[in-house]
Order: sequence, then C-alpha cells, then structure tokens
Amino acid sequence: MASLSLLPLLLLLLLSPPSTTPPLPHPVSPYAPRPLTSAPAPKFSSIKAQSAPVLTQDDLKKLAADKAVEYVKSGMVLGLGTGSTAAFVVAKLGELLKTGELTDIVGVPTSKRTEEQARSLNIPLSILDDHPHIDLAIDGADEVDPLLNLVKGRGGALLREKMVEAASDEFVVVADETKLVDGLGGSKLAMPVEVVKFCWKYNLVRLQEMFKDEGVEAKLRVDENGKPYVTDNFNYIVDLYFENPIKDGYAAGKEISGLEGVVEHGLFLDMATAVIIAGKTGVEVKSK
Repeated sequence: MASLSLLPLLLLLLLSPPSTTPPLPHPVSPYAPRPLTSAPAPKFSSIKAQSAPVLTQDDLKKLAADKAVEYVKSGMVLGLGTGSTAAFVVAKLGELLKTGELTDIVGVPTSKRTEEQARSLNIPLSILDDHPHIDLAIDGADEVDPLLNLVKGRGGALLREKMVEAASDEFVVVADETKLVDGLGGSKLAMPVEVVKFCWKYNLVRLQEMFKDEGVEAKLRVDENGKPYVTDNFNYIVDLYFENPIKDGYAAGKEISGLEGVVEHGLFLDMATAVIIAGKTGVEVKSK
C-alpha cells in the first residue's frame, strides 16, 4: 500500500518541466588561465628625450664673437672687421658701450657695411690716416689652417681688412669650426683676388694659368643681378677655386702680388695672433 501512495508523486516529478534556474558556478582557481577577450588594445604614450639644443652656425659665431670681445679694454683703438661673424662683434661692442662697461673706444671699420652698423650703435669711428696705430683688430675668416694662416675676403673687403689688420698690435680671429682646413684653399671655395677694372679678363687668365697645376678655376665675381661685383674701392674681384690645397701660401701670395693690376689677395699669412673657434663642444682659443 505504501508503494501505491508514492505513485502520484513519482508521476508529478516525471511530468514537470525542467528547472530554468542556472546551475551554481564551479569555483575558479586563481591559477586557472584567463579566457581571451576582445577588449581594446592599451594606449601607449611616447616621451621624447630632452636633448641639448642644437647650435646653429650663427649661434657658434656669436659664441666666438663674445669671447673675442673679452680682449677689448676701455680706451683702445679697434679694427672692426667685416662679415657675418664680425657683425656679432660690432653688435656686442655697441651693447657694452651703451651699458658703460666699455668707454673711450675708437673703431676703424674695414668696410662701408661695418661703418654703417657701427654708426647705428653710436660707436665712435676713425680712419687709418688719423689713427695709424691700432691696439686690436677683431675679424672673421673664411679658412683657418693649423698654423693660423687665413683665407679672407669672401665678403669683398679684403683690401681694407688687410690694411687695418696689418696696422694692429694684435689680430684676433673669430670663426666657427666649419672654417678649419688642413691647407689653405682646402675648402674648394673662393680665394679672392682684388683687381683693377682695367683689363680684368687679362689678369683672370694670368691667375688661372699661374695655378694650373693646382687645378684652379678663376671666375669674375658677380652680384645678385649678374653684374660684376664692385668693391668699396671700385675694383673687381677674381675668385680662385682650388681643386687641391695651396702647396706654399707665401710663394703663391708673392706671385699673385707680382701681377700688374692686382690690388690685393685674400691670403692673410702670419697675421693672426689668436684664433677663437666655436664648435659644438665649446669655444677653443688657439694662439701663436
């Protein structure tokens, strides 16, 4: 009878729909591998290293110019050079005169450009006629060799530069490291020769023939309009481009000066007393 009483209960369990209650989750081990997901990739931010600022060529020229001005003392007669580097020197002198850190300075400019800049900065000026003795000249250079011999004059002022700097007790050159060469003419850039206008082509041909063994190309300098460049002294310039460095600068300078119609050349030999070179590692002073 007991088995008959359980029959309705068994039938009820067999005919009931399955339960929709989700099963309890199995406990997950902390060491079990995590399933892969489609989560977005992480974002990365890059931080650029802060390096020292790269110095431009003008920055280097200014460093050298500031160092050169340390040679200047109040009361000096100064030769003021010509060119982009010398312009930084003149600007610094004007600044020091304005603040009163320098007094009683007299400048002898080597070009009309330098004269105009110096006058704009209220630097007192003179000429060699009135001040034939100069205490210190500061100027740039286009090339500097290991013996401190120079090529100058790519700015067109070589005659006046040489006159003023030859009259100076000290001649300090300011340049950046790109101007260093193993031998003059080694940059393969212009070595200028100032010539009179009369029969300039005659002298151009003679100059090229004179240095044919060095593979020289001689060219008349022209201005931005394609016309012959005229110096402050109303002359022309023949630029010599050397394929190989000049073997003997002294002999070359003597030969060039011996040509009739040549006014001056850009070889400044045994003239610099110190050269200030600005490079990426700092400022270096080379003295004789």
